[in-house]
Amino acid sequence: MRDLTFYPGCALQSMTWDYRESISHVVGALGLRLLELPDWTCCGATAAHSLDERMAILLAGRNLAVAEAEGRDLAVACPMCFKRLSLCREMLRQKRADDLWSLHLDFNVVDLARYLSSKPMLQKIQQRLRFPLTGMKVVCYYGCQVVRPPKITGYSDYENPMHLDHLVQAVGATPLDWSFKGTCCGASSGIARKDIGLTLVAKLLTWARATGADAMVVCCPLCQNNLDLLQPELRERHGWHWQLPIFYYTEILGVAFGLQAIVPGLKSHLVDPQPLIARLRQISTEDREMIASG
Repeated sequence: MRDLTFYPGCALQSMTWDYRESISHVVGALGLRLLELPDWTCCGATAAHSLDERMAILLAGRNLAVAEAEGRDLAVACPMCFKRLSLCREMLRQKRADDLWSLHLDFNVVDLARYLSSKPMLQKIQQRLRFPLTGMKVVCYYGCQVVRPPKITGYSDYENPMHLDHLVQAVGATPLDWSFKGTCCGASSGIARKDIGLTLVAKLLTWARATGADAMVVCCPLCQNNLDLLQPELRERHGWHWQLPIFYYTEILGVAFGLQAIVPGLKSHLVDPQPLIARLRQISTEDREMIASG
């Protein structure tokens, strides 16, 4: 069992408890232990850097100092937190900011979704399957933060990331190719300019449906909330007679593992994903019966 220090961040601690709980149960099923960073505090995402650069470094740097004392790589599930902590680490390494803690920075800041999509973890995921999601077609939505900018994240696939697609494939579902993986959903502007958020979300949802998706899979708590919560208003505005469940990738894994502990989180979604799951399981059962009888 590998141990990683885990930085939950403010969103997972409050409004996206469903994401937090699904992470906890899924990583446990895969033989990982995420040890919560002691006395963690806000990392400054999303607003601190736009108001006070020094404070943005201090907020993230304090958490890095605690992580270094723990002596393990630091796993992060929120794209905004991942980028903020990675940027701070890089600025301290390059001596572009005051290092009040004299850090060695000899540990990695790890994007949890990308870590789980590594080849060894994909093999573990496939070994853990109880209910393969055969027949489920999804589009993977990465959002505009987790892979950009590449000088901070270190990722070269920022135009066409694939790690969520690989996780979806590992549980038997079909990831569909589409052109909006990294298009902004407007979450950061949703309060000040709700009209912008509605326009961007409507674009993403309509293209996801046009692509043939049964659902969307995301890794960002802000994206999930935005895409899920705005659907009732958009359906009323545009006369839609359809809706798309918005899953966290960890929820998809939890469903495929047969983890009942994630069900309360699924029930908290505004667009209920459970009818889709039930339909897929029924189809899977019928296929098995047909094969057995034939």
